[in-house]
Amino acid sequence: MRRNVNPKSFLTIGGIVLVLLAILGFIGVIGPTAEKSIFGDSWWFDNGENWAHLIIGAVALICAYTVGAAGQKMLVTLVGILALLVGVIGFFGSNFLGANLENPADSILHIVIGLWALLSMGGKKS
Repeated sequence: MRRNVNPKSFLTIGGIVLVLLAILGFIGVIGPTAEKSIFGDSWWFDNGENWAHLIIGAVALICAYTVGAAGQKMLVTLVGILALLVGVIGFFGSNFLGANLENPADSILHIVIGLWALLSMGGKKS
């Protein structure tokens, strides 16, 4: 059975993932593994990135259940464009508004998320 990806499901799943990512990122920054991320050598999130992930994730979850379909669609479009922008900028520099984009994996992940957001716009309303 195929599930439809739509703005509400993007906000819900994406919000949960971002909040968990932020919590795990904070543990890696302030915990005993601060010299090495709990995500290994591939990704290391600084406090700026962790706060961004936490705030964006919380806003996404709140909007998934309090904002109407038109508002969700607009928000997901903005997230998709922003994620694509951050992904492209990451290939040309290592800093975006104070957040470190330290390796190509960061840029690829942001581009995938941006595409997921924009593709969710064609899903059926849940």
